Parts: sequence; C-alpha cells; structure tokens
Amino acid sequence: MSFKSLIDEIENNIHKILDELSVSDISFSVEPAKPGFGDASSNVSFLLAKQLKKNPKEIADMLSAKFEKSQNTLVSRVESHPSGYLNFFADWEKLNQLILSESNLDEFGSVDLGKNSTMIVEHTSVNPNKALHIGHIRNIIIGDTIARILKKSNFKVNVLNYVDDSGLQVADIIVGFRHFNFPLQPPLGKKFDHYCGDDVYVETTEKYEQDPSLDEIRKNILKELEDGTSETAQFADKITRQVLENQLETCWNLGVFYDCLNFESQIIRSGLWRKIFEKLKEMFLVEFETEGKNEGCWVIRGDNNEEDKVIVRSNGTATYIAKDIPYAAWKLGLLEDPFNYQKYEKIQPGNHVLWQTTLASSNEPKQNFTAEKVITVIDSRQARLQKIITTLMSKFKSANDAYVHLGYESVTLSADTAQTLGLNTDGKQAQMSGRKGLYVNADSVYDLLKNKTMEETKKRHSEMSDDEIKKIAHIVSVGTLRYEMIKQDLDKIITFDMTKSLSLEGDTASYIQYTHARASRIIEKSQRCPSIDVDFSLLTDASELDLVKTIGLFDSNVMNAAQNLSPKVVARYCHDLAVSFNSFYEHVKVLDLGDRKLENSRLCLVNSFKLTLKKALDLLGIVAPDKM
Repeated sequence: MSFKSLIDEIENNIHKILDELSVSDISFSVEPAKPGFGDASSNVSFLLAKQLKKNPKEIADMLSAKFEKSQNTLVSRVESHPSGYLNFFADWEKLNQLILSESNLDEFGSVDLGKNSTMIVEHTSVNPNKALHIGHIRNIIIGDTIARILKKSNFKVNVLNYVDDSGLQVADIIVGFRHFNFPLQPPLGKKFDHYCGDDVYVETTEKYEQDPSLDEIRKNILKELEDGTSETAQFADKITRQVLENQLETCWNLGVFYDCLNFESQIIRSGLWRKIFEKLKEMFLVEFETEGKNEGCWVIRGDNNEEDKVIVRSNGTATYIAKDIPYAAWKLGLLEDPFNYQKYEKIQPGNHVLWQTTLASSNEPKQNFTAEKVITVIDSRQARLQKIITTLMSKFKSANDAYVHLGYESVTLSADTAQTLGLNTDGKQAQMSGRKGLYVNADSVYDLLKNKTMEETKKRHSEMSDDEIKKIAHIVSVGTLRYEMIKQDLDKIITFDMTKSLSLEGDTASYIQYTHARASRIIEKSQRCPSIDVDFSLLTDASELDLVKTIGLFDSNVMNAAQNLSPKVVARYCHDLAVSFNSFYEHVKVLDLGDRKLENSRLCLVNSFKLTLKKALDLLGIVAPDKM
C-alpha cells in the first residue's frame, strides 16, 4: 500500500462513473499531479470529448459532480480545472497514516510483476585476459542493479557470468607467455589481472603489427584452445582462472555477486554447439558458402542489406556468435544440460554461494540455472550480433520476448580525470581501448576515490578512528562508482568525472548518502525511538506532505524500473527523495519545538524517509551510511 492506493481509488470510481454513462474502452490515466494541481490528476475528460460531443471542461464539471457522490476514503475533494483536467485532493491525515505505517514494513516498495517466474540476468562477461576497466563497470553495475530490481518485483533471479576463456584475446596472452617469454609471475605489488592486461596483452598485440606471421601462430593457438585435452588449453585454463579470480575480487568489492560462472571453453566441448548447429541447418537458418570471400564458411544471411555473418570459419573453428548461440539456448532450457556443477573455490562476501559449471564428474547435486526469460547485458556495439541471437531464440522458443538484449553506451573519462589517472589525452575526453592500453582499471579509480574521500572525512571528523574513516570511504567510493554508472539513460555515453561525482551537492551518490546521514543524526539527537503511534493529522506543512507523497511513490518507481529495465528510474527516485527531505529539513524544525506530539510526528516522518531511502539505495547496491 502506498500513494498508489489513492490512484487506485480514483481509477475505480472513475470506472464506475463511466459504467453509469455506458462508456467503455477509455484508456484514461491517473497520475501524481504537478504542484498546484491537487495531489492527483486525470485526463479522462479529454478522451470523452468526442464521444459525448462536449468540450473537456463541461465533461470535467459533470464528472466532478458525480465523483463527489462516490464512496471515497482517501479523496477529500475533486475539482475540474479550466483546462479540462480533473484534479483530486487527498485526505492527508489518512494518507499520512497509510504511507508512513506501511513504510516501516520490510516488504515496502515490493511489487508483484514477476509472479515468482524465473529470470536470468547475465552480465560482466569480460575476457579473462585483463583487469576490469571503468567501461566494464557500467555493464556490471547495470546488470547487478537490474537483478536487484527484478528480485524486488517478485522474479526468481539467477545471475550468470559468462567467461570467454577461449577467444582471440585469451589467445593473445597465451602467445605472449609462450612465444615472448613473459614471466608467469607479475612484478612485485601488481595484481595478476593488471599484469596480463597492461603488459602481456598490450605488448603482444603491438608485436602483431610488426610481424604479420604471428597471426598464423595465434590462429593455431585458437584452435588448440577448443581442444580441451591439449597442453595449450590446460595452460590457458590456469592463466585465465588466475585473471578471473582477480576480476571477481574487484566485483565483490563493488557489492556485485553471482550465482553461476559459465565457461565458453566448456560450452564448445560440451556438444551443445553440434546440437544447435544441426537444428540451425534443419530450420534453414544457416547456409554454406561455396564462393566469394566467405567460401567454405557457414553463414547467417544478413537482413536489409546487412553483411552475412560467419558462424563457422573455413578452418572449422566457431566464431564468437557461434559460441553464443548454444549458450543462449541453454539459458532458456532449450537443450539438455550437459554440465555438472561445483562450488567456486573462493567464498563470496556474505557467504553467497557461487556455482561453476564443469564437464568433469562432481559430487555436488545438479543445479538448474535455466529460466523462462533471459536478459543479457552487453554494450550497444554488439547490437547486431545480439539481434541475430534474439531472433534465433524467438524462433526456437516461439516467444518474442524470451531473450532480451539490454544494451548500453560506453564510458569515457573527463579530461581532468584522465589527467589525474595518468593518461595524456591532450585535454580531451578519453575513449578507452584495451588493445592500445588506453584504459583505466576499475581498481585504480576505486582507490583514488577512496583516498580522496578519506582525506575529506578526516577534515570533517577528526574524532573518528582510522577504521571508521576507511569504512565510510569505502561506502562512499562504491556508492559513487555505482551511481555514476546508472543515473543516466542506458543509450547515453557517460563521461566520468571524479571530482563532480564526489560532490555533496547535485545529482551524486554523496549528496544522497549525506542526506541519509543527516536523517540519522536527527533521530540520534532526539534520543528517542521513532514510532508510528503518532498524530498524523499534525503533518500539514507543504514540505511534510511532499515528503510523504515521495515516500509513497516508491513502489510505483520500482514497477516502472522493472517494466522498462531502467535502473535510472530508481536512481532518480533516490535523488528526488533526498531533495524532498532536504526541503523539509529547511522548512520545518523537528526537535526543540516545545510540542512533544508534533516532534514525535515529525520524527516518524524522518524515520520513514530514512527506511525508504535505505531500501531504495539497496536496489542500487549502495549503502546508506549513518555518518559521513
């Protein structure tokens, strides 16, 4: 129950009035009103104008009179606006009690969009040849936030991480270790994933430009990787597992966890590809090319003048998309599961169990990581490949929305941030490239944010211990990174600026987290335990009612975010909630009023805000601190 209770009451009574008028099939809306136009408004009069042959104002007058006679609990009055809109005013004593009481419940904000159906969210899926860079972080945070929102919306969600341990980029670092004698141990003090990406990968790819004959060596290694029994494949497995371990440590530090790791090498060796390839041929979805530049290859024909897409090369090796197709079918349960399962050797923080697939025998029970619907988070540059897979899955499953590609644009660094991180970009934004070594790993950004936050916290709180300062710095740094990755639309390029992102003003995680800490200080200073046993009629100031209303819109925003797979909706809600609270804080006092009853009512409101913001921030994977 929330502000939506008021919306529902209005909608139900309008429907009853329309039934009396013998009017049907009118898709009107009732929405929270803009300031000065009541608490909710409806466009129903405009939609009836043609049918009733009257202008919207006349219809609004008539509907208003009829609505006044309806049985209303939460609506105190209704007005017809000169424009033709119907404006509704809430009985705020009742709505205050309803919203503030419900906000104290653990399930506040939950919606039942999923009906307990199964959903897979696959994200991260970074080649295990380098450290995660700031661009990867957008993928990871989008995926993790979407999973959290879907769980709040009553989906049974499993989060998967597809490890591409047999592709070209893995072949490149194997060439580096094997043919250019890079030592297996990184320099002292350097993580193995940083070493592989910064040194082995970059320097090896530079050598390709100098010596074209190396391309044949890479092709041979690529083929050996697909043979699980080869010594090269076993060596690559050892290397990529070390990189993966470091990558996971970065993700865990950011509060991102998984349910299962899937390995491309195992998908290739499992026989899934052979089964799906036969199915593709039976359904005439692939063709064998007998001439031209793709002679000897199996291809998927392009649509609308698009180039044909090779899925099996003339030498018999599968391309990237060919490996993705059986994985997609496996996720939807369209193929028999060939895998056994083992628990990953390291425990995720919070003891969240992490499974991994294996083709070896296992004493662990069989797991089920398939679902009725799959969301795969991959950047927009892969849109065409994902469109092919989505189309194929819809034909296999006969459902257009069973497989969803959630795309997003890239992340650049502002000129100032690039300079701070040691990149020379001639005063321009930095577009990252792992192959050229022009990227900033996520660990470095986190460390710089943490150090900067520790400096600021020491200035503000000289009384705090080092451990307290480190804890706050971690919470703020993670919150900053996560919020910056999701506060914009997914189809917008992000320019990450470290200084702006840490500001205590504007649309930043720090501003929102600081507002939560402010509410915590008020409650601490009161030396009381806030209660819902208060006089709700005392909350009458416009800033109070606006805050109650914003709290009451939590579930509507969760529903919107889940329906549209848009984490920005929840980020915007958190900011709106913080802005509303700060307006309340500026307009009215909570303590030292000389009126205990009013103080208790306002403390109840402060606590409801605090509880709601904490729940909303949790959907973003951001901790709500009590001190900053």
